[in-house]
Amino acid sequence: MNRSFPSRRALLAGAAASALVLAGCGFELRRAPDFAFKSLAVPGKSAFVNALRRQFRAAGNVELVPEEEKDRAEAILEVLSENRGSAVLSTNSAGQVRELQLRLAMRIRLRTPGGKELLGPTLIEQSRDITYNETAALAKESETELLYRDMQADIAQQTLRRLAAVKSL
Repeated sequence: MNRSFPSRRALLAGAAASALVLAGCGFELRRAPDFAFKSLAVPGKSAFVNALRRQFRAAGNVELVPEEEKDRAEAILEVLSENRGSAVLSTNSAGQVRELQLRLAMRIRLRTPGGKELLGPTLIEQSRDITYNETAALAKESETELLYRDMQADIAQQTLRRLAAVKSL
């Protein structure tokens, strides 16, 4: 019987060899970060605060304490500022905007309920480029909001990684 496809045994051997090579090089899937605190309060009602809370729930190893009970938490993550902005990157010969850069900057701080600063005021920034066309202004407005939400999610993930770097309370 002439087979043009490799046998099942050959495929399993190839998969096992690939697994050994990946294990040998130190490759490891990203795990949920380990935090120095077991409970956290994230006061606020902004979209970014909600994105942070979703990220912590997804990590699953930190209890989120309601804002009203923040003194019960081991740590408090404060969002000090949230700044959106845009800058013109290019224009056409008539001076009309053709490309914009969207910017989002978040300033955060981590402290204990007693006031001890665990992570000083930290600025995390993201930017995205977007083309612009006056004839599709409504569609570009929707795309802009989508890009801002994407940047918020990225900053929330970066925030979790920075908080995981805090090793002691």
